[in-house]
Amino acid sequence: MESADLKAAYLDYLRRHGHAPKTVFVFADAQGISEGEFYRHYASFAAIDREAWVAFGHDARTQAALEPAWQGYGAREKLLAFYYTLLEILKNNRSFVLLTLGRSQKRQPALVPKVLNRFEDDFKDFVRELLHEGRATGEVASRPFLQDGYGRIFLRQLQFILLYFVRDESVNFERTDAAVEKAVTLSFDLVGRNTFDSALDFGRFLLHKR
Repeated sequence: MESADLKAAYLDYLRRHGHAPKTVFVFADAQGISEGEFYRHYASFAAIDREAWVAFGHDARTQAALEPAWQGYGAREKLLAFYYTLLEILKNNRSFVLLTLGRSQKRQPALVPKVLNRFEDDFKDFVRELLHEGRATGEVASRPFLQDGYGRIFLRQLQFILLYFVRDESVNFERTDAAVEKAVTLSFDLVGRNTFDSALDFGRFLLHKR
């Protein structure tokens, strides 16, 4: 049995039962393989969860970049395209999302950091590329020292959007789509040239005159 087949069977189990299998042995036996064969592919069910989230991120970036208009997009538009593509993937896997991010019967969602670790690492690399492109085009302001913290802003944005999606009960998750638009607009307002940069420029001008 290949890793991809094993992952597909596990994800199907989650959708049908609403929880992970009780043991690796029970799950492996149901697939007609030994427990040892499972461990040759994955160390645990949690490892499959992490791999699935990484695949969501990779698929979202790949699909978004296939859009004909992608090459003409600025950093802001590329991030929006990524998020909207990711949300379509998450909608098709919502049961898995709710289970892995955690959702109690009282509907109190909470992120599970270990599940998202590799997914978030890949996202930070993606954002780093976007910000580099944005600085080259002037869409993102170059601010020594301050710009080192931009990655954290976008990581918190990602976490906010995921939590919002988990809570969202609007038709076709329209409120999440709106939240993405507003969150991305705010983040690029913060990292783009604004009043803060004008004040810095004015301060440098005054210092230079002296």
